[in-house]
Formats: sequence, C-alpha cells, structure tokens
Amino acid sequence: MKKFSYKSLFDVTQNIFEKIGLPPDEAYQAADILLQAELRNIPTHGLMRMPEYINLWKTKRITVKPDFKIIRQTPSTALVDGGKGFGLVTGPKAMKIAIEKAKNAGTGWVAVRNTYHYGIAGYYAMMALEHDMIGISMTNANPLVAPTFGLTGMLGTNPIAVAVPTKNQPPFVADFATAPVARGKLDVMVEKGLDAPEGVLQDKYGHPTTNAAALREGGALKTLGGDPERGGHKGFCLTAIVDILTAVLPGANFGPTVVPTLGYVKDKKNSEDKGIGHFFGAIRIDAFQTAEEFKEYMDEWITTFRKAETIPGKERVIIPGDPERESEKEKLKNGIELSPKTLKSLLEITSEFGLNFPEQ
Repeated sequence: MKKFSYKSLFDVTQNIFEKIGLPPDEAYQAADILLQAELRNIPTHGLMRMPEYINLWKTKRITVKPDFKIIRQTPSTALVDGGKGFGLVTGPKAMKIAIEKAKNAGTGWVAVRNTYHYGIAGYYAMMALEHDMIGISMTNANPLVAPTFGLTGMLGTNPIAVAVPTKNQPPFVADFATAPVARGKLDVMVEKGLDAPEGVLQDKYGHPTTNAAALREGGALKTLGGDPERGGHKGFCLTAIVDILTAVLPGANFGPTVVPTLGYVKDKKNSEDKGIGHFFGAIRIDAFQTAEEFKEYMDEWITTFRKAETIPGKERVIIPGDPERESEKEKLKNGIELSPKTLKSLLEITSEFGLNFPEQ
C-alpha cells in the first residue's frame, strides 16, 4: 500500500468537501475527523468512506447546508435535529452542546436524529478531555447484525466510545463496535481475499461462515460473542442499548428501519428516511471530586494494569487508547497508508472535481 503525508491527505480531503459545498470551517472539521481515523489506525471509518459520502450527496439524501436545530432541551439535555446533514459536521456541534450543558449542570446529554455517518466515535468522546470531563459517544448504523437467533441483519455495528482524562498517563479511550467486527474491516478482508474469523458471520441461511463477502450475499454479522453459550445474547443487549439511545430516544430510524447507505443492503421496510442517530454525553469530574484528585487516581488505575502479570508470550496488557495513540505518532512521522481500493476511489473523486491528488 502507498503512503502519503498527513497534511497532503488532510488538504485534499478538505478540498473535496468544499467542492461539494461545505463551508471552509465545516470542510476542515469533516476532514479532521476522517484523518483522525486514519492516524488512529481505524481506516474503516476514514477515507474509504468518501465514496459513500459523495454518493449520499449526489442522490440528495444528504445536504451540505442543513437546518441544524435544537428541538427541545432542559438544563442538562437536548434533542437535536441534524437536518439531513453530514454527521461529521452535526456530531461536533452536538458534542459541544453536551459539554456546555455539563459545565452548567454537571452532566450534559444530547441525542441527535436526521443525520448520517459521523466517523469514529472516539473523536467526540475525546472532545471532553480538555474540559476535565468524561466523554461518551455512540451511534447506530446500517442493519447488518442479526439479533440472537435471528436470520437477517436488523441492527448496526453500533459503536460506543468513552474517554477519561488522566494526569500523567495518556487518557483512557475505549472506542469499539458492539459487533465482533466493524463492517469496514470485512470490506478490507474482501479486498485482500482473506477469510473472516470464525464465529463472526452467518450466511443467508443462518449457517456459520468465514466468507468475508457474506454481507454482500444476504448474510449477516453475528452479535458480539456469537452463540448464547459464548455470551452472544449479551452482545445483542449491548447493540440494542445503543440502538435505543441513539435512534429510538431521538426519533431517528432504528434497527431494520435504517435506510441503508450501502448498495448491497436492501431497505427492508421502505422506511421514511429520518437518518441515523447519535448520542453524546459529558460528565464533569468535579461534580464528584476534584479533577486533580480524580486524574491522579486514574493514573494509579492505569499504572496498576500496566504492571499486570502477562500470560506467556505476551508483552504487556494494553490499556484502551494505547494502540491508537502509538499509531498516530508513527503515521504522523512516516505517513498514512492507503489501500489500492481507497486510493483508486480518491483518484476518481479528485479527478471528477478537478483536484490534484498528492504525490506519494
């Protein structure tokens, strides 16, 4: 795979968003989220999503000048309508509202409807860190996950992210799908001709399969844990909780009523397109104890687990956020790899808009 500098990819991404009509500040914001995904080694939520965004724009399912508005609110909560705008733009605005409410009320909670894919969940949770707050972020997505004992995909991979500030240690940042694997990772496996891990997928008949293209052939993702004997019902609960908080609570499309953004996923319900939904939270630490005391104690928590005895052959216990932080440092220095498929799609998009793609 070819490598490109962070800045060159950032600039061309911002230029693409400006070409389709986003104001410069919002184009910058959207590019920042996608490039953070690349830096943090989550390319499934980075530039490989650009064709999906462009298609949403071309089909007029998404607008570059949405009517973003607060529908109702209390001192600590708000319901936001994203006006069919990019989640990459709506999400940061909503998280800022949660943070501001937390400053005044101790906690802030914002539910969003009528919006679309917002990139990596961790980006929003981490926005709270500089305010000495714990950040929470989650979203629903395309219906690809079959409920326990279900035959077809009815839920999204529905990620959760939680970011916790620290004093001297790097912050704790957990950012994970509530399904066993993100959809984008399966796309990468298909591109590379690889099999999916066992226990992750089922075919259109409900039989276990390692065919990474199973979703394209009518199959579905299993829940986290897979079979009930391995806790699959608990994975169903996790994914369902996210769906309820991000979609049912704000009034977005939930579960199987989500109008897909993927060509190979059928719209099962011919639903009204109310977009997907997001849920954001900010918790002010000094509502419980001083921020300094908490961050010192959080350092102790992390240090305790860093010193954990490891099983033979393993170097260390990994603290949530460590791999992403290390990837960010390495890629800022040595460049970001793009897969052949992602590079091809970006070259096509930049050519269409009369932009120059950076040289390797």
